[in-house]
Amino acid sequence: MAKYSFKLPDIGEGIAEAEVVAWHVKVGDEVEEDQGIADMMTDKATVEMESPVSGTIVELNGEEGDMLAIGSVLAVIETDELPDEEEEAAIAEKVKQQAGEDEPAEEAASEPETEPDAAPEPETEPEPEAAPARSSARVLASPAVRQRAADLGVDLAQVKPQTGDRVRHSDLDQYLTYGATYLTPGAGKKRDDEEIKVIGLRRKIAENMAASKRNIPHFTYVEEIDVTALEDIRADLNATRGDRPKLTVLPLIIAAICKTLPEFPMINATYDDEGGRVTRHGAVHLGMATQTDTGLMVPVIKDAQAKNVWQLAMDIARLSEAARSGKAKQDELTGGTLTITSLGPLGGIATTPVINRPEVAIIGPNKIVERPVIVDGEVVAAKLMNLSISCDHRVVDGYDAARYVQALKTMIETPVLIFSE
Repeated sequence: MAKYSFKLPDIGEGIAEAEVVAWHVKVGDEVEEDQGIADMMTDKATVEMESPVSGTIVELNGEEGDMLAIGSVLAVIETDELPDEEEEAAIAEKVKQQAGEDEPAEEAASEPETEPDAAPEPETEPEPEAAPARSSARVLASPAVRQRAADLGVDLAQVKPQTGDRVRHSDLDQYLTYGATYLTPGAGKKRDDEEIKVIGLRRKIAENMAASKRNIPHFTYVEEIDVTALEDIRADLNATRGDRPKLTVLPLIIAAICKTLPEFPMINATYDDEGGRVTRHGAVHLGMATQTDTGLMVPVIKDAQAKNVWQLAMDIARLSEAARSGKAKQDELTGGTLTITSLGPLGGIATTPVINRPEVAIIGPNKIVERPVIVDGEVVAAKLMNLSISCDHRVVDGYDAARYVQALKTMIETPVLIFSE
């Protein structure tokens, strides 16, 4: 018997370390070749580390939430046969492909989305203890995942895969960590205290938000905008859309943002803290703050300024779904120059959004409400929306932010300008 030190391979270009999100084995466990032993996360990509050999786990390095350097020993496995150099290279290449590749678009489009809180069908009689696993027979999962779900009493049909259509240990961990905590007890019942370790995407969000507020002097400006005409033109466009996707208000607002930005280059910019350099970007790579089951993600519409409202609508739908299903590629989650964040019907009166560093501004349209307004001495009904913008005061002056929002207000309240050359 020989001991094989499985070192954390290069997960992606420029990556120096990765976080242990979940262990799927413990010391003393027997593992087969290609069996998942741990989930590692870097930035917003989670990769399952699979054992390159069969054998017995004799050592695991790091606890869940720990950061490990690329090249450090992840696990030590006692095995009958050590891999040669060619096999080692194949292992490293497999991990890189796993980190960078996604399911084909055709499969993603045809895969029905599982509602995370869908209730299981009622049973007519009690099932034995292992019933949850058997009720999920049509779910793709390994025998080990099925057995673990059965032991925990989890119905795999309620667990949404983060990548592909196969439920892995990492998906089960996410469900146990986040999904179960939102189950509402009966009215008046006291819930037990819960202590949840902040790891994975939630830790990344915490680090990024803390760094943004710590390093950026924020200020927020809010303006009321009459979107009555915008909503009218949206209804007209939807009435004649044919096979094109139904328009929400968001693509129209994004188009207005892009049309207004050329006169205000300080808004579409990024700031290098260490180099003391501001880059004013010509192209608008617009990030969309998107809520997922595991936390906030920001997929990016590349070259938004070059797209019409229908193309923007398709990109919004595609990227939002990719983020929520965990299928967004790394280049779809990076490179933003400006971010928009919208809570839709939950938008409230006003928001004070946190800037997505190193960007210098973030725009937050709020809920549209119908209220009476006075026009030419008469009371009429109007659809109104407050729009918030948070800016980095090191780069954007309050006066310039107000001027930009006023220009954007004019564009939105006169929507024919969105479609003019």
